[in-house]
Amino acid sequence: MTASSICRKTAGKSAKSRIAAVGTIAVVGSLLLSGCGDQTNDKESDSVSNAPLADKLPDDIRAQGVIKVGSDIAYPPVEFKDKSGNTVGIDPDLGEALGKQLGVKFEFENGTFDTLLGGLRSKRYQVAMSAMTDTKNRQEGIDEENGKKVGTGVDFVDYFTAGVSIYTKKGDDQGIKTWADLCGKKIVVQRGTVSHDLAKAESKKCKGGKKIAIEQFDNDQQAQTRLRSGGADAGSSDFPVAAYAVKISGGGKDFQLVGEQVEAAPYGIAVSKKNPELRDAIQAALEAIIKNGDYEKIIKKWGVEEGAVKEAVINGGK
Repeated sequence: MTASSICRKTAGKSAKSRIAAVGTIAVVGSLLLSGCGDQTNDKESDSVSNAPLADKLPDDIRAQGVIKVGSDIAYPPVEFKDKSGNTVGIDPDLGEALGKQLGVKFEFENGTFDTLLGGLRSKRYQVAMSAMTDTKNRQEGIDEENGKKVGTGVDFVDYFTAGVSIYTKKGDDQGIKTWADLCGKKIVVQRGTVSHDLAKAESKKCKGGKKIAIEQFDNDQQAQTRLRSGGADAGSSDFPVAAYAVKISGGGKDFQLVGEQVEAAPYGIAVSKKNPELRDAIQAALEAIIKNGDYEKIIKKWGVEEGAVKEAVINGGK
């Protein structure tokens, strides 16, 4: 949160006039600078001091007035760009509500999903908030695919619950009702997601050499485009995302949900294990907006009430 106002002074036309006026300029300039700076600082200070939970934040973040959020901003309705290029969705709305409690701005920065935790480890972001499922492997820094340790892991503040859904082209479900029905067929997914992990796990169960052909993309919208063009039999993503695509894409004429959502698990705001003070501050802010009703308003706004949580849990994923 940086003030954009700038105090300017106009120089005289000659060296003589500059010298003659130096005393006046020094006095007036100091008054202008102190006035400009103090007003800005007072405004920012008031914003933080008036926030009910500001004192729970680490000192450096409270001083900066910003929490940098790593997010894959191409996952409607969780986070995406509207027609004006603004970042909107469930996560940005929740971030704004949390920020009001803490006296800071949640500043969303775009990145591909499978790089977000790396960005958190390198301190590019202070949190990752991107429909990220809280899992034990992510908590412990274990690679989902090979089971090897790749980092220190993260802590999660869980704020929503969602399962995984399958969707197909509308009127052409290919007989797909369950994950087992995908054997011998092609599915499109976003790389590094629970849908991607589930597709790989289910493919191993297929018999008779009829594995699931998996095509992975940087974001879910690319996967949807591939399915829409007939390049696959099905797609999979988290339930709120799949349901939103079914409702919006082609005016509701492109896709349909098939079967039931599976693997229901919490979404979590990821925070470095080295920053428990920030983690606990975010948990307290989430508890506050659940209690004051702001959380419920946001969840209802996006039509995802069935995924609402009743309390802010840390590391509730399994």
